[in-house]
Amino acid sequence: MRIVALVPGGIGDQILFFPTLDDLKHYYPNAQVDVVVEPRSKTAYRVSKSVHDVLAFDYKDRNSMADWGNLIGTIRDREYDVAIALGQSALVGVFLWLTGIPTRIGYKSKGSIFLTNSVPLKTEQYAACMYHDLLQGLGINSPTPELAVNVPVPDIDWATKEQQRLGIKETGYVLIHGGSSALAKTKGLDKVYPVANWRQIIQDFQQKQPEMPIVVIQGPEDGEFVSSLKQSVPNIKISSPDDIGKLTAMIAGANLMLCTDSAPMHLSVAVQTYTIALFGPTNPAKLLPTSDKFLAIKSSTGKMADISPQLVLEKIWGG
Repeated sequence: MRIVALVPGGIGDQILFFPTLDDLKHYYPNAQVDVVVEPRSKTAYRVSKSVHDVLAFDYKDRNSMADWGNLIGTIRDREYDVAIALGQSALVGVFLWLTGIPTRIGYKSKGSIFLTNSVPLKTEQYAACMYHDLLQGLGINSPTPELAVNVPVPDIDWATKEQQRLGIKETGYVLIHGGSSALAKTKGLDKVYPVANWRQIIQDFQQKQPEMPIVVIQGPEDGEFVSSLKQSVPNIKISSPDDIGKLTAMIAGANLMLCTDSAPMHLSVAVQTYTIALFGPTNPAKLLPTSDKFLAIKSSTGKMADISPQLVLEKIWGG
């Protein structure tokens, strides 16, 4: 069996889709499972254990009919048996119909007429469960598996050397990711916690737990944030993993992850690191599973800056 999934969205969306992909491989162990994702999200599949091939297509670009036609041609040439789509527009249904794939699964929407199997869209639940509902189109009604990743051995080795370089291999460490993607900023999404607030949290932590190092993750878009934080708290340590596998390995080694609503938050869930995540306008119930290991702090105003450092510290020390 050959299966293709159309998965728009960022890296976080891809990670939340991993349980669905993992269950596909569980129920169809001999199937080839491919995904079509936005170019910015291809890197997520470095830590996926269930995907054979990753095709890139920018769903949000102003694609011409020729662009869509090329994608249809590529998919038709691969002779897939099943297609699963997360998109809800009528265009998605038409697109799948044009590919000629026999079994076409998606959410009930205006485009459902072009699908062979449609499932109800239940948006109020944890997103990974919402995506997993699509497998009902294949008669799969099992509970959603936990998020899981497969970190390449070279990335684990890199993290071990990085921990040794930072002098944290024996002590353990608290990891902070306070940045946000450029796309979130472009959309005006409030996902960055102010440097001044982080400074208060870090300084209090260092006073109470001076033997526990603080490590700040610097991604490709976090330079300004990390530079400002380093000026405020000179004795923090900085780590700059250059791919998602190394980032995941660093998260897996942490005693505690402090972060905002972001892709690293989902990676922290996947590796079962104790996580405290800060939420501004987004709904934690849709983005974090229910677990004692994962704690959400939601702004009462919807603004990240209005989460007081004192509240975060209460949650840290309160366990």
